[in-house]
Amino acid sequence: MTVERRPWPGARDADAAPSRAHEPDPADLRRRLAAAVDASDAPDAVFALSRYGHRLVHTGGTAPPPATDRTVARYEIGSATKAFTGLLLAQLIQRGELTGGESAAVCLDGDRRPGPHPVTLAHLVTHTAGLPALPRDFPLRALPAWRTNPYGRYPAARVVDAFLRRRPRRRPGTRWHYSNFGVAVLGHAVASATGTPWEDLVARHLLGPLGLTGTTLRAGHPGTDAVGHGKDGHTPVPPFDAGGFQAAGAVRATPDDLLTFLEAHLDPGATPLTDALAAVRVPVLRRGLGHRHVHTVAWFRHPTDGGPMYFHSGATLGQQAFLGFRPDTGTALAAVCTRRFRARDPFIAAAYALLYEQ
Repeated sequence: MTVERRPWPGARDADAAPSRAHEPDPADLRRRLAAAVDASDAPDAVFALSRYGHRLVHTGGTAPPPATDRTVARYEIGSATKAFTGLLLAQLIQRGELTGGESAAVCLDGDRRPGPHPVTLAHLVTHTAGLPALPRDFPLRALPAWRTNPYGRYPAARVVDAFLRRRPRRRPGTRWHYSNFGVAVLGHAVASATGTPWEDLVARHLLGPLGLTGTTLRAGHPGTDAVGHGKDGHTPVPPFDAGGFQAAGAVRATPDDLLTFLEAHLDPGATPLTDALAAVRVPVLRRGLGHRHVHTVAWFRHPTDGGPMYFHSGATLGQQAFLGFRPDTGTALAAVCTRRFRARDPFIAAAYALLYEQ
């Protein structure tokens, strides 16, 4: 694993400029959207694609259309929430409120000393803090609600306490390991450092400036949110409760809002978050054989023939999401469905392939 030799979280990236040389045929694109929805094999599915600001949306599913139109329901996006969290941290850094180098333990407990090798906010957002995927006692605590709402049984205070009591086995910054625990801690550390509740930070710095009126961190009234289903595609599951893991997986949003969020990444200059949106494109971490796995503070980044594509997926107990964009073709894709992730699940593969081929 190596880290880019740039000031974290980076300056503006040099992605390929958008090109309209190979515009897809609209009818063919609609057929491909419909095929992706069918391949998802979920009770409800929405594939919303934006190409140079022109949107196409296709909905469907194995179940009859729900009472709430699929295009306006709010969907749980699970770990794709981390794209919002990374952007929020980048914005707070651009505003000068944080640097990314703060010790998370000191942010959470002002009486602590940082020590020689502290876990910083930058380590947490890049999954290099040396933390496991979940706190050690999470399974035991969550077991009584394992099939309904395990995260809801692990509140914020417990997340913070588990972090402050833990003694890392590896020096922070030396190993990448994907961690819901780490990003959850990041949310609490940022809230503590700024003296502002996490929900208020998200609303003030992201939802308001980007006009995301259909996005929230909590379940709404019946009829506003899509209903998730188990692996069988029939059994409804309760709305997801992120507990103390809000920064890692609490966002739920309409397909329209998710496209708006992604379109902002394609045209940062048209938003109030210009510098932060540019910063979250910059590679800050390369790992694996030949450094083929590339990460920014908010996105996974893979190469294509025309330039990089950025994406993040997520899942809750009953829903899934895929968010991605390609600056070289001016394309954004927000895909959501209401079925729990399964082995060899076709949903993510269909969404990834659709964006990759644009």
